[in-house]
Order: sequence, then C-alpha cells, then structure tokens
Amino acid sequence: MRRSRYTWPALIAATTLTLAACGGDDGETSGGGGGGGDAAASDYPTETITLIVPYAAGGPTDLAGRTIGSCIEEELGQTVVVENREGASGSVGMQAMIAGGNDGYTLSLIAVPASATNPLQDDVGYTNEDYVPIAAVTEIPSALIVGQGSQFSTAEEFFTYAEENPGELNVGVPGTTTSQAMELRRLAEEYGVEVTPVPFTGNAEMTTAILGGNVDAIFINSSQDVLANIESGDFVPLAVSPAEPVDYIDAPTLAESGFEELTSSVSVFGLAAPAGVPDDVVSTLEETVDTCLQKDEVREQLGEQYVPDEFIDSEAFSTRIDEIVEAYGPILQE
Repeated sequence: MRRSRYTWPALIAATTLTLAACGGDDGETSGGGGGGGDAAASDYPTETITLIVPYAAGGPTDLAGRTIGSCIEEELGQTVVVENREGASGSVGMQAMIAGGNDGYTLSLIAVPASATNPLQDDVGYTNEDYVPIAAVTEIPSALIVGQGSQFSTAEEFFTYAEENPGELNVGVPGTTTSQAMELRRLAEEYGVEVTPVPFTGNAEMTTAILGGNVDAIFINSSQDVLANIESGDFVPLAVSPAEPVDYIDAPTLAESGFEELTSSVSVFGLAAPAGVPDDVVSTLEETVDTCLQKDEVREQLGEQYVPDEFIDSEAFSTRIDEIVEAYGPILQE
C-alpha cells in the first residue's frame, strides 16, 4: 500500500536520533527541530500547524480545510493556521506544503483527483511520491447541469445531440486536470460522444457562464452552492457521476445513461502531509479527523451529505489515489 513507501525515512530518522543520544558525551540529541524523529513525534503537536488550502478562499476545498482545521485545533490543543495558496490547479499549494518539511507542522487539504493527476501530465514541482494521504474529509459527486430554459431536459436528449453533432456542445469544467475533464475525454474516446470541454477556475465562474448562456452545460462539483441553484430551478441536473445514484439530486447516473465506466468523477477532499512524516504523526492526525467527522457540528458545516458513510483512512485514501492514477494516467500521458 502507498503508506508503506514512507516508513523507511521515519525509521532512519529514529535510528539517527537514538545513536546520537547514546553516543553524545553531553547527553544531548541533535536535530531538535522536528524533521521526522520519534521523540518529536511522540509529543506531537507542540507548535502551530499550518494547513495549506491550494485553492482560493470561499470554495468547497476552503470550506473543508477551515472546518477540519478548526476541529483539529480544538482536539489537539494547538493553533492551526489556514493559508490559501491558489494557482496552477492546486500545484502551488502542494509545492508549499512539501517545502514545509515532514515534521507534521505543514499540512495540506488536497483535492483528488487534481492533486494526483497534475504531476502525470506536467512538471508541477512534485510527484505522487512526495506526499502522504492522511484521511478523507468529504466526497462530492459531480453533476452534469444545464441552465433553466435549455433545449435539453434529459441526459438522453443531451447525449443524443452530442453524438450527432460532435464537438458542438460546450461543457464547462473546473480545470483541465479535474475528474470532470478526464471523464469528458473518456466519453469521447471510449463511447464516441464528443463535447468541447471549457476549463474554468471554479464553481463561481462556471455558474456565471451557465446562467449567462456562455456554455451549453457544466460538469461541476455538486457543492452546496450548486444544490441551492438546483433547488431554485436555475440549474437543471441531467446526470450524476458516481456508480450509485445520489439521493439528494434527482438525476440518473452516467452509468444508467449508457456510460458504464464513467463513475470516477467524485472529488475527494482530504488531509495530506509531505512524504517522510512519522507514522505516529499520521496516526494522530488520522484519528483526529475520524473524531472530527463524528461531530454533529462538523458534519453540519461540511454538509452532512458529503461526509463519507465509512471513514476513509490513510490506506483507503491512498488506494483511491492509486485507482485515479491507473484510470487517468494513460489519458494524460498520451
């Protein structure tokens, strides 16, 4: 599993500290700034934690980061400072997190699949070996949506038109490396239904575009702002992406619409740390996130519908990332 890749750095660091303690005449240990030693990790945390959100303030990643950061602060008794470091589809924030060191005091709220797919197609300053997934916080399915008054009222109408008119329909997506963009490429390559993806920087831009008639549809994270627009009638959902129906959105899945393999467009927002972070720090954070997600006030702030039914721990989160890399890697590296 992914997490096992990071045990050797921690063991080496621990061995170094032990040897220093035994061999020094003055009884002092070296490296007293963290850096992965067991002595430092056993007291973790003893100082302020920086939680980087690699997207702009106000979006679903920011909401998840600030909510879980506040709860971690309360549970562990140390200040958690949230910093927004947006840019390059999340890569700027990932670089900042990795540069912060692997002592557990610089973390990030990552958005999968973007964090996992970015390094598959560009040199973004990190690879998927450079960070450790700790725990998922929320899962948000995607929805294919048209605006009120669209000529399409069902998924069948939309996809029939797209098949008969390749590339004519413009569909907004939240970035070029997102699961929504990847699934539209798979829609064309595996099913012969071609639309033109139009990348935006987030939900706010996509909402403006669809309400203004600048795109024919949007394939978007169904976050709370999107649900509000569905409730008001401004948005009309045609299909959702998970394998199973979404009980709070009245629309069929893409699989039910004839695209059985298109089930991966679910954004998972979760906590991560730089590679080499000690295992007991990972365990502490993993257990703390689990505790937080059981709190009614945290679930309410995140959106009850978005909190996973079963806790996604470090191992399960790593497996999810590996599955994303396997599914989207060949497409991105064509």
